[in-house]
Amino acid sequence: MAEAAQDQQNSGQEKTVETDLPHRLDRLPWSRWHVRILVALSTSWLLDGLQVTLAGSLSGILQSKQGLGLSESQFTFTATTYLIGAVVGALFFGILTDRFGRRKLFLITLATYSIATLGSALSHGLVSFAISRFFVGLGVGGEYAAINSAVDELIPGKVRGTVDLIVNANFWVGATLGSLATYGLLHAGGDMRTVGWRWAFGIGAVLGGGVLLLRLGVPESPRWLMLRGREDEANKITTEIEAKASKGNPDSLPPVEGDKLKLAVSDHTPIREILKNMGGENRMRSVLSLVLMGAQAFFFNAVFFTYGLVVKRFYHISDNDLPLHLLPFALGSFFGPIVLGKLFDKIGRKPMITATYALTGLLLIGTLVPFGMGVIGPRGLGILFTIIFFVASSASSAAYLTVSEIFPLEIRAFAIALFYAIGTLLGGVGAPLLFGVLIKTGSHWAVASGYALGALLMLLGAGFEAKWGVEAAGQSLENVSKPMSSR
Repeated sequence: MAEAAQDQQNSGQEKTVETDLPHRLDRLPWSRWHVRILVALSTSWLLDGLQVTLAGSLSGILQSKQGLGLSESQFTFTATTYLIGAVVGALFFGILTDRFGRRKLFLITLATYSIATLGSALSHGLVSFAISRFFVGLGVGGEYAAINSAVDELIPGKVRGTVDLIVNANFWVGATLGSLATYGLLHAGGDMRTVGWRWAFGIGAVLGGGVLLLRLGVPESPRWLMLRGREDEANKITTEIEAKASKGNPDSLPPVEGDKLKLAVSDHTPIREILKNMGGENRMRSVLSLVLMGAQAFFFNAVFFTYGLVVKRFYHISDNDLPLHLLPFALGSFFGPIVLGKLFDKIGRKPMITATYALTGLLLIGTLVPFGMGVIGPRGLGILFTIIFFVASSASSAAYLTVSEIFPLEIRAFAIALFYAIGTLLGGVGAPLLFGVLIKTGSHWAVASGYALGALLMLLGAGFEAKWGVEAAGQSLENVSKPMSSR
């Protein structure tokens, strides 16, 4: 049970709460209730993957008279507005998620995404499309902080790694759906080719609205409620979760083990305290997060999101067939975390993160040589990259898992948002700009040098994880990172 303990010496002293709710949530068996939560929350990544793939694959239509008639520079500008929106949304909504709660914000961010995606479908020129893309990015960026913090705080610690990787892998479900949808659209004729891009974005908006309804059944994080002194509400939600997870027989659950957590209640954590924690006590964890997030962001933006330009330039693949060349990568990236996810809980975070980062870097080094020599065709290159993405996707997902686990409850969402934003700027801006220059040279070895940089960054991530990684497998979040307000 959670118990409030108000200091009675004078009214100026802080209120504290003693709780065993984290232990009660972590002892629960995996249940149908957890599956419903997983489905309702993991779709944020699916929608992001869908958006990224749709926008990239539909670039040809959007630049044609059948679409919006955008020039290449104008289309690039709309992609930049999406990126800026994602960074702003992550930081803005990340702070609000820690202050006002996980549930309220993951409803707001998804509503923002859905409305803005509908706006993309109804756009009639550069200005309206760019504004819509900014707000789509705003919603997607905010989703990462709200969703990952909510998932980790509701899921039992013994399966948190597996679940988190599956949640993040849903990005590639969206990418797969986007690839299939755009392939059909690009090969359609008549009116469908003219208005089909609007239908594509419109369906994304409808999906977002449907997921929003599912999320209405997701409760607020009891951990966050305790932090804000709402112990009665937190206890009620936890009791309901226990009843559902035990199929109406809470007495059958394992006994609650571990000491109660004592927290000082506050309505928010000042930004100076957040920065002090991240730059002081948790300085090396911040550096680790920066390296892991930055490396995986550069890798994926350097390889996956520029691959279409590479095969067009060096193998003369047509725009209409590009989705089929990206589809195997998306499938490999999805099945990687599904197959390897359990090992992050069974073997441990440090060995698995180190191994996946290192193996990704080594495989990429092995691939860049035949590509640089020009002795490998598009099919062979696609097979090699599909194998790489099978491993790299787990490494990428583990970066988000790491950030969400190793920072205190009070700043969890902001930490996710901050390092997502930095990774997005590094990968989303730096990698495409670099590879745009390298691809224009027409030199295989020039592009291979870019791949080499991505490989070295992944190897650097492996080294940092091996040295400063935090083993969080099977542990309570509060054991991995003690809350700042704990007493």
